[in-house]
Amino acid sequence: MIKATGLSSLVTALLAILIIVGSRNLAHFDAALVAYTFATLFATFGITYRYAMWLQRPPTAMYWRRGWQVFLRPRYLAGNIATWFVRVPNEFGLNHFIARRGVARWGAHMLIMWGCVIAVSITFPLVFGWIHFETLPEDMDWYRTYVFGFPTFAFPIHSLMGFLIFHGLVWSSFLVIAGVMLAMRRRMRDHGAAALQQFAEDFLPLILLFAISVTGLMLTASYTWMRGYGYDFLAILHALTVIFTLLWLPFGKFFHIFQRPAQLGVGFYKDVGALEAQAKCRRCNEPYASRMHVDDLIEVERQLGFNYGMEEGHYQQICPKCRRALLALAQGGMWRSGN
Repeated sequence: MIKATGLSSLVTALLAILIIVGSRNLAHFDAALVAYTFATLFATFGITYRYAMWLQRPPTAMYWRRGWQVFLRPRYLAGNIATWFVRVPNEFGLNHFIARRGVARWGAHMLIMWGCVIAVSITFPLVFGWIHFETLPEDMDWYRTYVFGFPTFAFPIHSLMGFLIFHGLVWSSFLVIAGVMLAMRRRMRDHGAAALQQFAEDFLPLILLFAISVTGLMLTASYTWMRGYGYDFLAILHALTVIFTLLWLPFGKFFHIFQRPAQLGVGFYKDVGALEAQAKCRRCNEPYASRMHVDDLIEVERQLGFNYGMEEGHYQQICPKCRRALLALAQGGMWRSGN
């Protein structure tokens, strides 16, 4: 707990320093967005703390340590790097691991994910003052983009690029809303999902994403077509939905977003394990898993206080097929003895 608290405090402090430095001593920081900033700092602390505690659990710690070890092993490093460049776009950019579970589910995840990625990429740099726009002194119809206070590209305000940039959050809202509708449709029509779903884990995340997107679109409609009618109320409502979501990030289902990248290490662990020595069953002498995986599993069980030692060795050194056979033999022996 002390280690997790220290790490989360350090990461939060670093983010606060980056906000101050990136906004040029808060010169480009909008004071009206201070609530968003503090909510983000809280979310950063909570996410880092929970992640650090998660990494201290024996199974997670073992996978985390072994994942880095097998990835950096000189014998496999070149191949692992090549695989990394294939696996990251496929698993994270295209969500292939979800596509295998259904097209509708894949479509919902893709729309929600890319909508959120676009929104986060735009919102946080603007809130932190890392990006701002200024009109060119020689031409008031052009904007110059400043990143961390450094001038970058310029573009006409009334151009296609300007329209796309200034309405980036609108496009992200459309993607998120479409994804939420697909996800809600599946949750209401899939009886298997309906039997297991819970409000806090399955519906609340979708409701929050929908609320953020809709209130954001209502703000755009207010200042674009309604001459600012109801803008103050909508701004407060939108801020409440965003801030609540940020505060809820470390505790709810959205935390799996930060856990998912660790799955890459598990993939490399399995790849390298398949190439190295295999564990053979103590009963049938057939290979059934990597020796590294079996040894690690025995070590994790020991750390958790479980002891599955047997006269023939360890229970984990018996293949699944023989475990079922031993269970049947034990039950048959008890039946014959009348116990």
